[in-house]
Amino acid sequence: MADLWVTTAFSFEGYKITRQLGVVRGITVRSRSMLGNIAGSIQTIFGGNISIYTELCEHARAEAFELMSQHARDMGANAIIGMRYDANDVMEGVTEVLAYGTAVVIETA
Repeated sequence: MADLWVTTAFSFEGYKITRQLGVVRGITVRSRSMLGNIAGSIQTIFGGNISIYTELCEHARAEAFELMSQHARDMGANAIIGMRYDANDVMEGVTEVLAYGTAVVIETA
């Protein structure tokens, strides 16, 4: 089995949950740099994907996911169920990204 399995579902087919360890989360707070805002503004003129912001969002989600995963490992989990992301503006140009779910121990059914 993988080091840590993660799903948005509430179970893993072929496995049973033997222990629920509780909620786990990973939080990161990111801001856009002035240079990034300028590059993003230029990209909006041409339309389409704003790659500078896509990259920022991907890095923030990846960091929040890794922090959540480490939190689950520290609790002794080998899986996370019901995983979700959330994001909120803390202030203009500053965003909190949260990854959360329920840490569990699973075994082959």
